[in-house]
Amino acid sequence: MWLLNSSIGKKVVMSITGLFLILFLTFHMSMNVVAIFSGEAYNMICEFLGANWYALVGTLVIAAGAVLHILYAFWLTYINRRARGNDRYKVVDKPQGVEWASQNMLVLGIIIALGLLLHLYDFWFKMQFNEITGILPDVNPHDGYGLIAEKLANPAIAVAYLVWFVAIWFHLTHGFWSALQTLGWNNKIWLSRWKCISCIYTTVICLGFAAVAIYFGFIA
Repeated sequence: MWLLNSSIGKKVVMSITGLFLILFLTFHMSMNVVAIFSGEAYNMICEFLGANWYALVGTLVIAAGAVLHILYAFWLTYINRRARGNDRYKVVDKPQGVEWASQNMLVLGIIIALGLLLHLYDFWFKMQFNEITGILPDVNPHDGYGLIAEKLANPAIAVAYLVWFVAIWFHLTHGFWSALQTLGWNNKIWLSRWKCISCIYTTVICLGFAAVAIYFGFIA
């Protein structure tokens, strides 16, 4: 199957899963910003999603997309390094026109993955997973507002999340337009446009997440 056996096929999988995760981040950011304006409204959203069948199906789809994206990232990196052989140990100048994010996508991805594990423990484990299993009887799985306020009240945690959002910003500003290029939007006119759109769209997403961390960490 060409998606597994060819380099372009692997890049297509990376692109599709990456764009899918960007859509999820858009929804997640929009949901989180609600917490700044109304704790009650935010908790209503948390209860609506909760452990309902559609939320569980959505969680599994998102998890599958994230796992595929991460696995293919490591797979492509391994293949590229093996193809380069000893050349990768040579000290070379930064190529003209190559973004910093492009050269450090794997490192950024690892930082994002580590932040994701922390985020899953802080919130998903205490909310949806807790609602399913009852593993934390003293924690209300529908009180997302209370969990956000409690966790981000520690400025160190808020700063850690802000660092995470910066890593996501660098990763997405390159990954967004690069995915579209892989899928065929690679002519000179539209590629430059997509680079601009990617930067603006990614900045809006990350500023939304950052606003929540700043509000609960330093203002509320």
